[in-house]
Amino acid sequence: MKLIECVPNFSEGRDLTIIDKITAEITSVENVTLLDVDPGADTNRTVVTFVGSPEGVEEAAFLAIKKAAELIDMTAHTGAHARQGATDVCPFIPVSEVTEEECIEVSNKVGKRVGEELGIPVYMYEKSAKTPERSNLAEIRKGEYEALSEKIKLSEWKPCYGPTKFVPRSGVTVIGMRDFLIAYNINLNTSNVKKCKKIANKIREKGYFKRNEKNKLVKDENGKKIKLPGLFNFCKATAWYIDEYRQAQITMNLTNYKVSPVHKVFDVVEQEAMTMGMRVTGSEIVGLIPKEAMLEMGRHYLRKQGQSTGLSEDLIIHTAITSLGLNDVSEFKPEEKIIEYAIQKQVLPEMKVTEFLEELSSDSPAPGGGSVGALMGALSSSLSAMVSHLTYGKKGYEEFLLEMEEVAVKGNNLKYRFIDLIDKDTEAFNKIMAAMKLKKKTDEEKTIRNAAIQKATIYAARVPLETLKAAHESILLTGKVIDNGNQNSLSDSAVALLNSYGAALAAFYNVLINLKGIEDVPECAEILKEAKGINGKVADYFSKYKAVVDERLKA
Repeated sequence: MKLIECVPNFSEGRDLTIIDKITAEITSVENVTLLDVDPGADTNRTVVTFVGSPEGVEEAAFLAIKKAAELIDMTAHTGAHARQGATDVCPFIPVSEVTEEECIEVSNKVGKRVGEELGIPVYMYEKSAKTPERSNLAEIRKGEYEALSEKIKLSEWKPCYGPTKFVPRSGVTVIGMRDFLIAYNINLNTSNVKKCKKIANKIREKGYFKRNEKNKLVKDENGKKIKLPGLFNFCKATAWYIDEYRQAQITMNLTNYKVSPVHKVFDVVEQEAMTMGMRVTGSEIVGLIPKEAMLEMGRHYLRKQGQSTGLSEDLIIHTAITSLGLNDVSEFKPEEKIIEYAIQKQVLPEMKVTEFLEELSSDSPAPGGGSVGALMGALSSSLSAMVSHLTYGKKGYEEFLLEMEEVAVKGNNLKYRFIDLIDKDTEAFNKIMAAMKLKKKTDEEKTIRNAAIQKATIYAARVPLETLKAAHESILLTGKVIDNGNQNSLSDSAVALLNSYGAALAAFYNVLINLKGIEDVPECAEILKEAKGINGKVADYFSKYKAVVDERLKA
């Protein structure tokens, strides 16, 4: 699931009807979910957070900036927060399955459209910056809105996109790709903020001034105070006392959680606190967090315990929650705090087995064979993960420890891919039905309808193609557990093999039936060629390992 987060800041925090009209533009876009709207009256500014597919986020951002330009007049704006435009800043953040390069491309597409179609000057910042000095938002904002009329005339401040003259009503908009920011707090069993600030200074990137055993500042031969670097890059930290909790807290922003992961910061703070006679009681995530960050936390503590990291996703996340004490001051609800879970709109996978079967056996054409094929794939990958767990650490299978851990991790990842595809197949069918219901009275309407049906049908063929690809990966896992997994579970491995093959064949048949009737489209020929190639590989692999199972289990 490709996901980009967008956090535009609009220069309006008092008139909520304006904000409602802007956010309505965001929610009108398919494959986009509005996560948060945070208006501030004193700052006269609203921070909006939404997430979605790259295409969806690109369109939603553009529409929101357009609406803000229509409704917000910067010539009359006042507020405590630094600002330059109606849409002051619009960052794009890669969340999952999206590279920095893809995110930078999206930011530039939006910047170009805003400049050319809306006539708003645009500066690109952070990792989308065209020049090094524009990477820092604070540098771009110097002088704020009031300085723009003269600043924009300078050659060094020529906008990246749009007009090179001052536009009083809309000001300028700053757009770019930045890393995901995790707002994170660690709680300690003390009210001594001074002690906690010492730890905060030690971990933050900015660092701290060196002191001797008498707590006096140490200076060099020139009388200059010696500053030591902090332990973590991309970490901003301080400490404060929270009346509500009646304890001190180290608060931080981690602006690159891949370089400075939450769990590593937590471990260091815990160690530092102990040396000062304090104890960490827990921690909290403020706002949302990417799923991968939570999984890395859980895997870290599982490794420390000598356990396999190939457990199911929910168990890994539970390990992270308990290890970091994320329920210390308030309940950490994964379905609300983890971005990918917060935007999930699964219908079929959330049903009970009996409910799914009732829906399947009804007169409704969806869910159908495609969803069942994806379900078979989920069953196969789950069984392979199970066998790997029953093998991991068992006597006689020591040499396969790493291989079985890899199978468990891949099996669980595939399981969630298949779960997503269960709903996607039904969604694809519904898209075709919606296209077929379009008007067809005039020639123009017929052309539009036919194009919509063709587009929806090609999409409907690509969904089972994804299931087929996943089934190929899944059947490769079954070979590993048949070869080297616990032989007491060979029948389970065999059932995994059968389900992978069934999933692949079901997906292949669904590709064929969806392509029927539009074979003349070049894209269809490419899909068909790829599907036939994968299906052939799966069939050969199935025949090979069925023979192995038959030989080992023969009476």
